[in-house]
Amino acid sequence: MPVPRWSYRNDGRLVGLPFHKEAYGGEEGFKKKGQTLLPAPSLATYNGLIFISMDPDAEPLEEFLGDFKFYLDYYTKQSADGIELRGPQRWRVKANWKIGAENFAGDMYHTPQTHTSVVEIGLFREPKAEKRKDGTTYWAGNGGGTTYKLPEGSLEERLRYVGYPDEMIARMKEQWTQEQLDVVGKDGFMISAASLFPNMSFVHNWPRVEEGSDEVLPFISIRVWQPISENETEVLSWFAVDKNAPEEYKALSYKAYLMCFGSGGMFEQDDVENWVSLTNTAAGSMARRLLLNSRMGMLENGENVVEALSPEEYSGPGSTRIGYSEYNQREFLRRWADHLERPAVAAAQVHVGSDLVKAPPAAGPGAPARPAATQRPCPQRPCTRRSDHECWNGTREREFDAVRAVGAGSPRPAYPADGADPALQR
Repeated sequence: MPVPRWSYRNDGRLVGLPFHKEAYGGEEGFKKKGQTLLPAPSLATYNGLIFISMDPDAEPLEEFLGDFKFYLDYYTKQSADGIELRGPQRWRVKANWKIGAENFAGDMYHTPQTHTSVVEIGLFREPKAEKRKDGTTYWAGNGGGTTYKLPEGSLEERLRYVGYPDEMIARMKEQWTQEQLDVVGKDGFMISAASLFPNMSFVHNWPRVEEGSDEVLPFISIRVWQPISENETEVLSWFAVDKNAPEEYKALSYKAYLMCFGSGGMFEQDDVENWVSLTNTAAGSMARRLLLNSRMGMLENGENVVEALSPEEYSGPGSTRIGYSEYNQREFLRRWADHLERPAVAAAQVHVGSDLVKAPPAAGPGAPARPAATQRPCPQRPCTRRSDHECWNGTREREFDAVRAVGAGSPRPAYPADGADPALQR
């Protein structure tokens, strides 16, 4: 268990335990030797990103990512050596975490209004924010995102248009599949923001960096939306850049990131104002009485406003459409609703620092008294058990797990009368 002032190695081993003898009685009271932080039940990596699930039976990472891997490569695989990170910046916003996650997943509709000032001050080369509608939204595997439409040109010309130097373009051509290259070079779309369910997001954009220059330079950012409560989120935001990029490029790309995103970024300030307002409004009495419309992209009869692009029109996987819609947001929230409806799974117990104390034989004439140090408080208040034997460590593990599974405020498991519990017969 992590405790303030305890310290651990990078491999999780406990190395510092102040006042071990005075506080715990040394090794006899708490075995420091061999103690480690608990390993993640499920851990895997993709392109250097480390993914952890608390479910030991979680599906393999690459199966979970599915076709979203195709798009994840654009952010994390621009050369054979992958990316390097700076950060994270960490801050909190008074907004529900899902608002930001679904915004990055597919909300192109807000851009012309929310971020008009960013275009007006000349941060972007595009003359009108309305050009966002010419891009696409895509949903693939367990993630989705958006793209911008690029001007006509070859693959190299289109990558130069967003600010990539020729040496980086050459490495991209070596790493990306032909289909990934075709999305940019043949179809003319460049990835922008995206979200991987449930709470990981990405953004790729290319603002003007140097004052008085028409040149743009791209940046990539990765973030995690960490829920604090239903109306507060901690945002962790990293700057990401190709490890083999020129040093000057890295410096300017970092400057572009700081200008646009992160705790002081111009886009960030615009977005947070919206997200806080949405969270406050959704908590109001009127919002709870109304069925809000989230059918953008659908007609009243259920038909699509715009059909998905065909393989001839778009080289990437997933369901992809041009223009404004809420297909991605609906996919995201559908997965969230499915997870909420899953039955709770009881967590297994782990004993830290001492061996599990096992129950001795039933007390009889001359039997030793139970040591006070091994007693565990009864989880039921008030306790209705009529003997100390009923409360013995190890005899109620199933009931303890059930209490944790149903959660606070739910009915606790019933305890049978003395002698009627099969667990006590084992």
